[in-house]
Amino acid sequence: MMRRALRWTGWAAAYLAGLVALVFAGSWVWWQQPPSARGTGTNALWARHQWVGEPHTEAEYRDLGALLKRNRITDVFFHAGPFEADGTVPPAKYRNAAKLIEAVRRHAPGVRAQAYLGQIRTVDGVGVTDLDDPAVRERVLATDKIFLDLGFAGIHYDFEPVYPDDRAYLTLLDRTRELTRARGRLLSVAVEQPTLVDAAQPVYKALIPRTGTVHYPPRPTEDFLRALADRADQVAIMTYDVSLPTRSLVGLHFAAHTERTLRLIGDRTTVFMGVPTYRPLMDWAEDLPGALRGVRRGVDALDRPPVRPYGVGIYADWTTDSADWQRYRANWLPPGSDYFGR
Repeated sequence: MMRRALRWTGWAAAYLAGLVALVFAGSWVWWQQPPSARGTGTNALWARHQWVGEPHTEAEYRDLGALLKRNRITDVFFHAGPFEADGTVPPAKYRNAAKLIEAVRRHAPGVRAQAYLGQIRTVDGVGVTDLDDPAVRERVLATDKIFLDLGFAGIHYDFEPVYPDDRAYLTLLDRTRELTRARGRLLSVAVEQPTLVDAAQPVYKALIPRTGTVHYPPRPTEDFLRALADRADQVAIMTYDVSLPTRSLVGLHFAAHTERTLRLIGDRTTVFMGVPTYRPLMDWAEDLPGALRGVRRGVDALDRPPVRPYGVGIYADWTTDSADWQRYRANWLPPGSDYFGR
């Protein structure tokens, strides 16, 4: 009996090892085909809080403008928060915002400077900002108005975690869209990469908590992603932090999410696929050139380009050096295209 169990265990282990080998080999073969799709001139950048919170010289603003134009960045998410628990942002945190907006208009006309606002969203009693509280949502909207009055071209939300049954978050987006559209501004959101299998969500919800060290990931389902796209002018997918062991598997990850996301919402809203310039956990496998190559392979897989503009979102300006920008231009930007976009 014991011998038979050991034999079956050995066969199962060999079978599993064979499957793993096939996955690695298949992804490696797939990765060898170079992408044919070019990048776009509609791209975003997440920018550090110091631009909004601290003074800068005219030369620093001029350099920022030159960098944005050279790299065809159309939208910059300037970190302006985070929200306090009550939905406000202390004025001291954004005391330099008006000067920043004026400088962007001078040195990078056409680039949209958006107020990047977010916080840890309270889930099951754990977190900072409770969006289920209508009073908190009202103060978030009042704070949004302050930033729009300062001249920001839009509001960029990054609340985490957001699960696909979060009706309060959708309500906030509905109200924010009313505000931004009334003023001719943008609403953009950053969200996690979509689920791998939507049908698994009820199982996760029943068996795994949403808080604590072990919790199920707050990823949007297809229906929830469409709901976001119908409310926001731009959706940025946080595709990074892959934690896969090889470049080919990481590339396959970026390609699959790009293809799926653009098929789902590329005709409804502008999509930015987030790509990293920081050093992730498995930095030998995940890097900027590999992510960009994967995004292009994902575009290659589409039957047609999306109706709305799309591009990549660089995370983040505080981790991107001159070598990274050169790699970005070489691996993504189309030659000779205009950097303005919608």
